[in-house]
This record gives sequence, C-alpha cells and structure tokens, in this order.
Amino acid sequence: MKKLLVYLKDYKKESILAPLFKMLEASFELIVPLVVTAMIDVGIADKNSGYILKMCLVMVALGLIGLLCSVTAQYFAAKAAAGFGTRVRHQLFAHIQSFSFTEIDQEGTATLITRMTSDINQVQSGVNMVLRLFLRSPFIVFGAMVMAFTIDWKAALIFAVAIPLLSLVVFGVMAVSIPLYRKVQERLDKVLGITRENLTGARVIRAFHKEEEEKARFEEGLESLTSMQNHVGKISAFMNPVTYVIINGATILLLYTGAVQVDAGSLTQGEVVALVNYMSQILVELIKLANLIVTITKAVACGNRVESILEIQSSMPADGNQLEHSVGGTLSSDFRTADGSPLEYSGGEVGDSTEQSIGETGNRTEQLETENQTGTPAVEFAHVGLTYQGAGGESLSDIDFSVKKGETIGIIGGTGSGKTSLVHLIPRFYDVTSGAVLLNGRNVREYPLEELRQKVGIVMQRAVLFKGTIRENLCWGKADASEEELYEALEIAQAKEVVEGKEGSLNAPVEQGGKNFSGGQRQRLTIARALVRKPEILILDDSASALDYATDAKLRKSIREMEGSPTVFIVSQRTSSIQHADKIIVLEDGEVAGIGTHQQLLESCGVYREIYESQYKKQ
Repeated sequence: MKKLLVYLKDYKKESILAPLFKMLEASFELIVPLVVTAMIDVGIADKNSGYILKMCLVMVALGLIGLLCSVTAQYFAAKAAAGFGTRVRHQLFAHIQSFSFTEIDQEGTATLITRMTSDINQVQSGVNMVLRLFLRSPFIVFGAMVMAFTIDWKAALIFAVAIPLLSLVVFGVMAVSIPLYRKVQERLDKVLGITRENLTGARVIRAFHKEEEEKARFEEGLESLTSMQNHVGKISAFMNPVTYVIINGATILLLYTGAVQVDAGSLTQGEVVALVNYMSQILVELIKLANLIVTITKAVACGNRVESILEIQSSMPADGNQLEHSVGGTLSSDFRTADGSPLEYSGGEVGDSTEQSIGETGNRTEQLETENQTGTPAVEFAHVGLTYQGAGGESLSDIDFSVKKGETIGIIGGTGSGKTSLVHLIPRFYDVTSGAVLLNGRNVREYPLEELRQKVGIVMQRAVLFKGTIRENLCWGKADASEEELYEALEIAQAKEVVEGKEGSLNAPVEQGGKNFSGGQRQRLTIARALVRKPEILILDDSASALDYATDAKLRKSIREMEGSPTVFIVSQRTSSIQHADKIIVLEDGEVAGIGTHQQLLESCGVYREIYESQYKKQ
C-alpha cells in the first residue's frame, strides 16, 4: 500500500489543507460546551436574556465557521482522493496492457477487473476518509479529555478510565475483524468470476440447459460471501452495545459525581453539562474512529492487492532486445533445440540482430547464408517448443519449418493439437520456451513489441467488435486510414455488402461485442480490420468458420491477390479452406505430423488423410 502513496505526490497541498481545516472545525466543536456552560451559569442563572441571545449567536457563528471549515476540508480531501484514484487506475490499466497472455492467464480476468474497479474504489474511499477524519477523531477524544481536566480534575478522572476501556473494545474488535475483511474481499473475487463467466457464456449455458446448475453455483458462492460478511458484521456489531454500556455507565457516574460536587459548591451546573457533552463527543468520535479503521483496513487490503498486480513484471518488455547472452555467445537456456543443445549466434556483438546457428545440426549458418542469397524466410520456426505456465507438459514440441515471403500456409489438426498456440508465437502473445521464432531472419524477441505487431495482422478465433461505429472499428487496424483504404479492405474481406446494407454505411453503429451483426458478418469485419494496415504477415485463426464455402473461397482468392503479397497463415478445421495453400502443416498433440501440399499429404500423412476423408465422402 505504501508504494501507491506516490500517486498522491501531486496533491501535497490538498493532503495538508484537508486535515488542517478538519482540525480547525474540531477546535470550534470543542469550544461549544464552554459556550453552553457560560449560557447556563451566567445567562440562565442571572435570567439575562441578552446574554443568552449573545451566546446563541456565538454558537451559530461557531457552527457556521465549523461548517465552512468542514466543506473546505471535504473539497480538498475529495480532490486529492479522486486524483489519486484516477492516477492509480491509469497506471494499473497501462500496466495490465503491458502484460503478455501468460500474465493475464495467470491472474485471471475476473481478478484484474476487481482490482481495477472495487479495489481502487475502496482505496480511494480510504484516502478520502483518512484525510478528513484520521487526525480529527483522536484530536477530539484527547481534546475533550484535556478540556474536562480544565473544568475539574476529579470528574475528569472518569474520562481517564472510560477512554482506555472504550479504546480496548474498539481496537480489540478491529483486530479480530481485520483478517476477516480480507477473506470477504477474496470471496467477492470468486462471486465476480462466476458472474462474469455466466454473462460471457450466457448463450452456451442456455444451449446446454445449464441454467439451474449455474444458479446453484452462483448461490453457493454468494452464500459463502454472505456467511463471511454476516460473521464479520456480528463481530463489528458487538462494538456498539459494549461502547454504549461503557459510555452510559461513565455518564451516570459523571452525573452522580457532578451532582455531589454541585451540591458541595465546587462545580456549577453548566460545568456538569459541559462534562457530559465532552463525554458524548468522545463516544461519537470513537465510533467514527472505529468505522474509519474498518474503512482503512479495507483500503489497505485492497491497496496491497492492487500493488501486487503493479509488482508483476511482464515477461515481454515492449522495448525488445531481450535476448540474454553468455560469454561464449550462446543464448539463455530458454533458447534450446529439441535435444537440449543451445542455439548460438554465428557472429556479431551482443544485442545485434544476427543470424543464428543451431548446435544440433552444425550447418545452420551456411543454410541461412544460402537463404539470404535467395531471399530470407519471412517466418522461421527453429526447433520451437512451448510450455504454458503451470502446465504438466509441452503444448508444442520441436516445431521446425520456414516460410517464404508471399506464401500461404495452412495449419490443420485436431482439437487441442496446438494450432492457435503456434500462430500466437509469431506476434509474441506467448514466448517460446525452447528454440526460436524468426521474422525476416531476426528473432522476434529482438523486436520492440509495437514494431513487431505492426508487421502482423491477426484475426482471432472469436470475432470481437467494439462499441462505436464500423469506421471506428476498422481504424483500429490503421488510425489514419482513408475511406478508400477502408473500402478496399472491406472488399477483400467480402464485407463491403455488409457495410453498404447498413444505414449510415461506415458510420453505422456497432453494439458492444458486435451483437447487432451475425457471426459471419462479425468475422468478415474483423478480417477487414486486420487487412486495413496491409500487414506483412496475416494470420487467420479459424476466422472464417462462420462463412459459407463460396464466400470463404472468394476471401482466400482476394487475399492471395492483395497488393504487397502478404505471408498468410490460415488456421482451419476445414480442409477446403487450406487445400490450395502453398504449404500445409499438420499438427498432432503439439508435434508436426506432416508438411507439404494437399496432394502430398493425402499420400504421405495419415492424420491429414483421416481429417480429409471425414469431411468428404471417400472416393
């Protein structure tokens, strides 16, 4: 939590003025019982209505000045807290944007949403309350006791006993409830996760008639949260009756002692009333302080949770040049071939973008030099392996192939064979755990992420459109794209008719998630979005699954005829979508089962032949 306070540095003035004005208000509040004492002992005792009126006006003036101080303090506290919350949100959002898929998978979307919303709101509320009340309440408590001693030290001894007893109860309850509030927040995370899953997968839940099961799961999580909240609530509720018993007992004792002293003539009636007022002020402020401590406890717990996300370092810094070298020029242990031998640089200084040699073969340098003479491969996978964090085994093993510029590569395989994992390594959504991926002869880890991803256009399996207009969604691909460029991309993606069929054309509204478009329309628009930037590498990750065969064929033909001849990777479950590719890669259980053309694979690859024959009647 301490590290987050750095975001208050631009609000130093507000952070000082807010408690200062609150202390000023508290000072006026401590004067009020003395005014009441004078009113009773002088005005009422002497039946001096003019003096009573004057004291009433003094009380009104004290109230108005106190109100002005309170409003001013609230303004400065709110300004500092809101500014602090805004800065933390911006920083957290920017930090999350720097995460690779690995960190996002590890933390979970529901947890990150909770940190961004509920947790930061709690921290912001805590900062606001601290600036307003953290000094005010202790000041009133001890100020009231000091004022009581100025009136009568014997009666004030009751304060000296009551205040520690009240503090013991208040802080004792807090000590028990603080750890429980952390558990409440953790269970809230779980409920939020269930809620998000249900909202995101509402159609799937209905399709499989799982509504009752999901309701039961949600209710179970909610009951767990409610049970914990009730448990904490009961402990916290214990504080009020006990404190009221102590304070009322002290008040009774104070009235009794005061009555005896008034009768003896050592105290006046007004002074007894002032002592009772000070006791009441102490009660109110201790209750406020207890509630403040609850808020601070929640804020600190939430602040630590936000801080834990900010402390996570992305495994993919955006500046590139991440390759670690040993003295001998070998790469870090992450860059190894299938048999465990390290990948080596064939020359150049540390940090240079140079050719790599693979210790396994011993002739990779000559091979790359030959390819450089005929043209460096657009994409090359050099004995690549991938293991997801926390996974028991490799998702990809010893993937080794190269792709020339302008080639179309089909990738096919069964469910879970690693198709999506393979293409996600090209734009570095994940990092390889062995081997290397090269783009234009340069390791993708050496590219700054922005530069790398400007070269790659990818259309994910799930077509996602954002709320706005069609034009705004397409301009994600290229912010300054002209209308001509947008329509060119739409025409290639076979989405021109979709846009022209909407009122407003490019300015037609898009609902969140593209809910006002069909599945096929969403897929074509997301393809157009990727095509607007005219990328060097185009990845279509099963992104035409909702298209009919004729539209799919037109799409592939248009992409092949694109200006600039991008290198295209088509991931598909349908052999019809990839059979005309220059090269087809067949995956099975994360390994390459075959590479070749459609006809070659039919003759030599049993896995491909089985997929093909399952989709077409065996001739």
